This record gives sequence, C-alpha cells and structure tokens, in this order.
Amino acid sequence: MPGPTVPPRSAGAPGSVIAVLAVLAAALAAAFVVAPRTLAGAGPGDGFADQRALAGAFRERFTEYWGSGGRDLPPGLAGIVDHWFRYHVAKAVIAAILLTVLAALGVLLWKAFLRAGGTGAGRSTALASAGVLVTVLALGSTAAVMANIQGAVAPFSSLLPMLTTGEPGGALADTLDQVRRGLAGHLSTGGPTPPALEVMIDDFARYHVALAGVAAVVAVALVGMSAASWRGFAGTGPSGGRARRVLGSFGVFSASAALLVIVIGAANTATAADPAPALLAFFEGGW
Repeated sequence: MPGPTVPPRSAGAPGSVIAVLAVLAAALAAAFVVAPRTLAGAGPGDGFADQRALAGAFRERFTEYWGSGGRDLPPGLAGIVDHWFRYHVAKAVIAAILLTVLAALGVLLWKAFLRAGGTGAGRSTALASAGVLVTVLALGSTAAVMANIQGAVAPFSSLLPMLTTGEPGGALADTLDQVRRGLAGHLSTGGPTPPALEVMIDDFARYHVALAGVAAVVAVALVGMSAASWRGFAGTGPSGGRARRVLGSFGVFSASAALLVIVIGAANTATAADPAPALLAFFEGGW
C-alpha cells in the first residue's frame, strides 16, 4: 500500500509570506508610535500622560537641579531620565525588529520582481514600486534605530530639546540664561565650570560619541552591501538585464547611503571631541 503523498509546495506561498510580512511591518510601525510610552511608564518612577506632561516635569526638575549647585541628579530628575532611557530602548528594539522584517520583505519583493519578467508590465511595476517603498522604509528604520540607540546611551542630552521648545518663561528662562553664560565663560576663559554644566557637557559628548559609533557600524554594513551588489552585477551576464539593473541600483543606493552615514559619523565625532561650542549653539537656538 503506497504511503501518503506529500502535497506539492504551493506556488502562492511566497505571496502569502509577503502578505504576512507586510501586515507584521504595519503592526510594528504602529507599535513604534504607541508602545514605547506604555513600556517606559511600566518601570519605576512617575508616569506621564503625554509628551507635554513629560516636558513640563523635566523643565521644573531641571531648574531645581541647576539651582542645587551639585553634580548628582536629584531623584525627581533621575526618574525622568530613567523614564526617557526606557522609552528609547523600547523604540530602538521595535525599530530593529521592524528593520529585520522590512529587510526580509524587501528581499522577497525584489526576488519576485526578478521572476516576474514575463508576467506583464503591471505586475512588474507593482512589485518594483513595493520594493522601492520597502527599501526606503528600511532606510528610515535604520535611522530610527540609530537615533534611539543614541537617545538610550545619553537620555539626559536627549531630553534637552524640551527645555527650549516654545517660549521658556519665569525660573526656566533665568536658568537657561545662566546656562548660556556659563557655557560662554567656559569657552572664553576656561575658568571654573558649574558642576551641573560639567555633567551636561560630558553627557553631550557621550550623546555624539554614541551616534558616531553607531554610524560607523552602519556605514561598514552599507559598504559591504554595496560591494556585494557590485560583485553580483559583475557576475551577471548581459542576458540578465533585469537582475543587473536591480543589483546596480542597490550598489549605487548602498554606496550613497554609506557616504551620508559617514558624513554624519564624522560630524558627530568632531562634536564629541569639543562638545561645549555645539552645546552653546543649541541653547542659543543654532542647533
């Protein structure tokens, strides 16, 4: 008696996988926006209803910290910084998972595009358009991973833009004026620097070191992708015109993205080496 037959692999399986990955990517994109605030609030410390509440609390606690004259963050400010650290960790993890899903989805779409040579211009155009969109989204996810790793490494500096949003008034305006004068004095005379300002300068340097380091890793990966694409391009015969166009396009795209990331890394390296001028420019509204 013959054994059970194994059903043939469905020709539609790749399409089903593409659909599942597309839905998963959409769900992760929504989670990237919604989930980090909830996850950050699950840790110790105060919860915040929204970004405005967080900014208001940070402004108040920062003013108290500056007035304390010490280096150590008081518990209230330390709790806000810890909350912001958890927020960026959550966003970095979700963005990294989204990047992985988009990379897998992009590979399947471009493979389907290469197989669709004789199936009609409409299907080829749809697959190419979807492939381009997913590739751009993957680049955006990479930027999100980089930015949120930077924010997790130096959450205090990542919070600083909340101080200058809108029109600071009252005690905060006086505090920011003192910060600017302290930075200007630090740069012009090199005299004694307030302890809180030393902490800010050190953390600001760490903030830019983090992005410089992540940019170096991403640049190496992009250069490797470009090299692999050009090797594939060179190894594909003239008959594989569609494959050569895809590989050549990826080679140019990866190389261009790598160049941009290298420029970002170099700029952040320079700022990390001398952070005080950039920090002063930030508080003066030039960054």
